[in-house]
Amino acid sequence: MEMVFYHLDRPLERVLPPLLEKSMERGWRAVVQGASEERIDALDAHLWTFREDSFLPHGTWREAQASEQPVVLTIQGNNPNGAAVRFLIDGAPVPSDLTGYERIVLMFDGADPEAVAAARDCWSKAKAQAFDVTYWQADEQGRWKRVA
Repeated sequence: MEMVFYHLDRPLERVLPPLLEKSMERGWRAVVQGASEERIDALDAHLWTFREDSFLPHGTWREAQASEQPVVLTIQGNNPNGAAVRFLIDGAPVPSDLTGYERIVLMFDGADPEAVAAARDCWSKAKAQAFDVTYWQADEQGRWKRVA
C-alpha cells in the first residue's frame, strides 16, 4: 500500500479538487476525512463551485446514497463508498482498517509546526509498517514535486 504525504503551502481548497479529479480519472473512488463537520460542510459547498465550468460529483457520509458517490466527505473512519484512495485532512487520523485502499493521502499544513510534527510521526510509522511512502511539495509554479 502507498502512503503519500502532501506538504501544503497553499489553501487546501485549491489543492484538493485537482487531486480528487485525478483520482476519479484513474477510476478510483475517494473518501476525504476531515476533523470537523464544519470543515466537511465547507468543502461540500466548495466542491460544487470551485470551477465555473464544472463540478466535482460527491456527497457526504450523512446521505443515504453515500455508497454510490465517487467522492464521499466524512469525519468517520469507515469507507462508505468502497474507495481506493483516502485523503486525510486537518489532522484526521489514519483509520485502523486500511483494507481495500490502494493509497492513503495525508495532507498537512507546512506552516503549522504541530501538523508537520504529526506528519513526521505518521511517516515514521508508515515506513516501519513497510508502506511505500512518498513526500510531495509544490514548487514556485505550484506543480507538485516529489521530495522524498
